[in-house]
Amino acid sequence: MAGAQLNVLAKLDQAKTQWYHFMAIVIAGMGFFTDAYDLFCISLVTKLLGRLYYTDITKPNPGALPPNVSAAVTGVALCGTLAGQLFFGWLGDKLGRKSVYGFTLILMVVCSVASGLSFSHTPKAVISTLCFFRFWLGFGIGGDYPLSATIMSEYASKKTRGAFIAAVFAMQGFGILFGAIVALVVSAGFRNAYPAPSYAQNPAASLSPQSDYAWRLILMFGTIPAGLTYYWRMKMPETARYTALIARNAKQAAADMSKTLHTEIEEKPEVIESQVVAGDTWGLFSRQFVQRHGLHLLATTSTWFLLDIAFYSQNLFQKDIFSKVGWIPPAKTMNALEELYRISRAQALIALCGTIPGYWFTVAFIDIVGRFWIQIMGFFMMTVFMLALGVPYDHWTHPAHHTGFVVLYGFTFFFANFGPNSTTFIVPAEIFPARLRSTCHGISAAAGKAGAIIGAFGFLYAAQDQHKPDEGYSRGIGIRNALFVLAGTNFLGMLMTLFVPESKGKSLEEMSQENVDGETSSQVAQA
Repeated sequence: MAGAQLNVLAKLDQAKTQWYHFMAIVIAGMGFFTDAYDLFCISLVTKLLGRLYYTDITKPNPGALPPNVSAAVTGVALCGTLAGQLFFGWLGDKLGRKSVYGFTLILMVVCSVASGLSFSHTPKAVISTLCFFRFWLGFGIGGDYPLSATIMSEYASKKTRGAFIAAVFAMQGFGILFGAIVALVVSAGFRNAYPAPSYAQNPAASLSPQSDYAWRLILMFGTIPAGLTYYWRMKMPETARYTALIARNAKQAAADMSKTLHTEIEEKPEVIESQVVAGDTWGLFSRQFVQRHGLHLLATTSTWFLLDIAFYSQNLFQKDIFSKVGWIPPAKTMNALEELYRISRAQALIALCGTIPGYWFTVAFIDIVGRFWIQIMGFFMMTVFMLALGVPYDHWTHPAHHTGFVVLYGFTFFFANFGPNSTTFIVPAEIFPARLRSTCHGISAAAGKAGAIIGAFGFLYAAQDQHKPDEGYSRGIGIRNALFVLAGTNFLGMLMTLFVPESKGKSLEEMSQENVDGETSSQVAQA
């Protein structure tokens, strides 16, 4: 039988929604706001970078980033994020959630500013500087995933935990929208201040020298929301579950939460003895972990991996898809700032109509419907809409049908976010033991970023036209077939969701089977 739960943890599980819950959502959520801004704003400026540094005015079309450069600029932050998720996830369990939390934010602020600078003005120097600092920016962003999820899950009550973690993650949607709005404002301001003809009219004049400042301002603007929350991150107390179950100081945990909950919490010595002093000590690479959580870790890593292949392919390359279906005019018919403006407007519309509503539907329904069914439904509907885009793809390329394509494309974002993009973030923060929670969330998130890297690099090449690929690229399978591949990954994600446990309404200790005796352990392993 499991021992009695520590009083401080029981109080947290039963606590009514209070001011500190909202403060935790805002503090952790602003990190995710910044994460999304920094990760996805690069997709807005890559075409401008191509025009600025790779245009040959003797050619009929404006310059574009060469394949290897485009892949590096797009994917380097994802590589840094993967490394950061693994490192900071492990560190969060070793040193404490709060101790590491501030450092990730400082790293994000510094590298966000530095990514808008360059050591010279040549293409090689600019891109090398950009890639170097975006890797370390991604490294800091990676730490935010396991730490924010773990902190929020350990602060929340069991009845509202899913909604609170989902609300933190939902700030991603506002970050994506904010990035598009900043790019809209910057491009509109520069376009009005420095009017220029289209590339077709005058290739040399279509690119004003001041455009070089536009992309730098967009990338550097992400430092502001991150910097504003640093003070509050440092004021947050360590989570009670880390203090009690990992640092093994239940009295300090009770004292910290007494201040936070504004109520007196006392621990019985016999409960401390059974739950803290005699608690489990087995680690990640142990038979006990494999028996209890091996299948869970396989489920969380595989579903996040499969989801991010599709999700990041959609997000990072929506500008290319919109261009190919004709929703954004050909590049040569616009000047550089006009193209940036139109790409930003398209991304803002998708974020406003599809991305953000999906996140908040999850917040509203996750503690009613449950994680499992939302994830199943999301993967299923993403598969359906990918097929709806891919099967009649030629139909969508005609000008009269562009709006229909964009509507269906927006629905794939809606059901990604009212579905696995939210739940794959939430579940790993709930089902693993406290001493391994941040580590296992980091591993699951890193698997997702491995999928994102495959999606980013793979889609870049795979989506090339089978007959007329872009300059510098080899022939691909085309967007239509790429959509079929993404539909297949979504279907596999739905199948792997069958191994994901439902955590709705259960305490973290109940889900993780933490501090249970040998008899209960064997029963759980056989279940």
